[in-house]
Amino acid sequence: MFISEDLLSSYGAEYIDFMPNQTIFSEGSKPQFYFQILTGIVEIKNYHQDGKEFTQNILSNQQCFAESFLFNSKVYPVTAVALTQCRILRLRKQDFLSLLKNNGEISSLFLQYFSARLHDNYLMLFNLSLSDPSTRIKTVIDILKRNSLFNEPFSFLIPLTRQQIANLTGLRVETVIRSIKKMEHNELLKIENGKIYF
Repeated sequence: MFISEDLLSSYGAEYIDFMPNQTIFSEGSKPQFYFQILTGIVEIKNYHQDGKEFTQNILSNQQCFAESFLFNSKVYPVTAVALTQCRILRLRKQDFLSLLKNNGEISSLFLQYFSARLHDNYLMLFNLSLSDPSTRIKTVIDILKRNSLFNEPFSFLIPLTRQQIANLTGLRVETVIRSIKKMEHNELLKIENGKIYF
């Protein structure tokens, strides 16, 4: 979902720049803003007690994140971190809710967006129960590609490291590396200069 910069600005949104590895918000803090990525990549994640990361989602240009948490009074169950340098539009919760109330078309599009995100989340949750690593990886990159503008085979550059794919799929990074090589051999994806195209 991408709301026009002009509309967000008219409700008081501000531009915020984040450096790589800078925390945008932390698990346990209270949701106070709508966030929309203009440039950069953001990771939504949790930390296990042993410090190991579990990636919930990775989002990039023209996507919003953590918006569902604005509709209740609970704290964030996740942490958001800038993976790259990011420019984000941030709008206060009350102003965002006013924007939705005053713009029926945006509200309708937002519900469609929520529905699509829930659909993807169900797929990702089921994906974690699958035993075949290649199927887990393919599900993740299918979802990423579907949310991009690239439809042709091998036209979509996967914006994730092997470690990030491991975090999203619940696999070990060594398993991801072997599985990606196998997928390349089976012509399911292409690797050029270490970059994965799907």
